[in-house]
Amino acid sequence: MTTSAAESNETAERNDVIQIISNSPANPTRRGRMICPRCQAKLRINYDEPECLQCGYVDYAYVPAVPKQVKKSIISTGTQHILRYVGDFPSLTETLTHVQLQRLRNRVVYGVDCPFCGNSMDQSSLSGKRREVREERYKCSQGHRVSLTPGKDGSLGWK
Repeated sequence: MTTSAAESNETAERNDVIQIISNSPANPTRRGRMICPRCQAKLRINYDEPECLQCGYVDYAYVPAVPKQVKKSIISTGTQHILRYVGDFPSLTETLTHVQLQRLRNRVVYGVDCPFCGNSMDQSSLSGKRREVREERYKCSQGHRVSLTPGKDGSLGWK
C-alpha cells in the first residue's frame, strides 16, 4: 500500500503543477482576462507588463499584442500631386510641379519640388500685406520662388 500512496501523492503533485501552469498569466482564462497565479485576482496592465493590484505580482514575460492592421493617414500614403501653373505667363502653362504632403513637427505642410531645377523647396514667409490671399510661398536652394495658390475652380495650382 505504500507504493500506491506514493504514486497517488506524485500524481497529486503533477496535477498541482498542471493547474498552476494553466492558471498562469501567460495562459489567459475567463474570456481573455489575465488571472494572478498567486491570489486569482485580475491582472491590470501597468505601463508594459500586467500587475496584480492585490498581491503585487508582476508578469515580466508578458509581450503585448501588436495590432494587425494600422490605418494609414493621408500623410503616409505617399500620394504625390501634380500641380499646373495658374499664373499670368502663357509660356509657363505647360510647366508642372510635384507636391506631396509631409509632417513638420505638429502640422502638415506641402513638400514641393522646384518646377525649374527639380530640387526640394522650403517654405518661406509671406509679406503679410495681403492676408486675404491664401497662398503658401516656397523657395529652393538656387533661388527659385513658387507660390501655391487655390485656382479659380478651387483646385490647387502654382505661380
